[in-house]
Amino acid sequence: MRAVTVASQGTPVHPNVRFVTDWLEPQPRAGQAIIRTEASALNHLDLWVGRGLPGVDLQYPRIGGSDACGIVEAIGDGVDPAWLGRRVIMNAAHAIPDPVHPDMAPTMPHYTMIGEHTNGGHCEHLAAPAEQLADVGMDCDPVAAAAFGLTFLTAWRCLVSRADLKAGQTVLITGIGGGVATAGLAIARHFGCRTIVTSRHQWKLDKAISIGADHGVLDTGDDWSRTIRTLTLKRGVDVVLDSVGQAVHLSCIKSLARGGTFVTPGCTTGPAATTDLARIFWNQLRLLGSTMGDMNEFRNVAALLRSGHLQPVVDQVFDPSDASAAYRRLEDGKQFGKIVFKWS
Repeated sequence: MRAVTVASQGTPVHPNVRFVTDWLEPQPRAGQAIIRTEASALNHLDLWVGRGLPGVDLQYPRIGGSDACGIVEAIGDGVDPAWLGRRVIMNAAHAIPDPVHPDMAPTMPHYTMIGEHTNGGHCEHLAAPAEQLADVGMDCDPVAAAAFGLTFLTAWRCLVSRADLKAGQTVLITGIGGGVATAGLAIARHFGCRTIVTSRHQWKLDKAISIGADHGVLDTGDDWSRTIRTLTLKRGVDVVLDSVGQAVHLSCIKSLARGGTFVTPGCTTGPAATTDLARIFWNQLRLLGSTMGDMNEFRNVAALLRSGHLQPVVDQVFDPSDASAAYRRLEDGKQFGKIVFKWS
């Protein structure tokens, strides 16, 4: 079958990306569904897989892709036949049971990731656990659906499950243009929140404002927290959603209102951030980490896609044969929204 593969580990990633036509077709195991992929989408995780992950033994060549949409064409033993013929997306994050309390659903589970620990969705046919699927309906655009899953699940868990987002709050989202950031903007707007976004590129701020952000702040590398304070009449913001990390962390902390919440699902500029402990305790701030999400969260957010209440931003759609160019666009940070492969 056709597949987009990473032939070997290295930085940059895009020179190692190969489009192949002879990858072995998957066969359904017990509990699995075989999905005919209509579209799959890139995440920053695809770059980390290409570069290599500390502590994770990855074998190359391998197929990335933690986001895909397609039609269920075959099922393994123990899977409800009602799945056959449905258009689905997958939650790539599969929770690992707690070995100490196996009968208890852990509130902060470890995950194995389709597209990271196992081969993923950048291929014509994908094997995925049926319990990780959500039906998005045959009327749903498969390109939009492929662009939706992981980033919206991540942003939903950050903002709703972890930060306890409330209608009318003010939300700061850093690095607008990335998948999680644009998903966070959509979710904050769905909740009726005031939104402020940052970017190093004015065109990304302009694009964000055109799709509903209230304010954009150009990140020139200096502390921009005073600008945030000015925009909020010196009060600060209620919630910060940040996946940029080290480069902007202190500005984020200084932008929070008393009792505000900082939540992070990643740190693309590095983990070694400078913070302000005095401000954290004096203003009673909450600093939260968040990653992936469970199936209840996934079904909730997928239902909002199916109903039309949430939609992803699609940057560009590529033919899989142009996969190296797609990876390069993501690697160069030129995208606004999600980069998608269309398979059929």
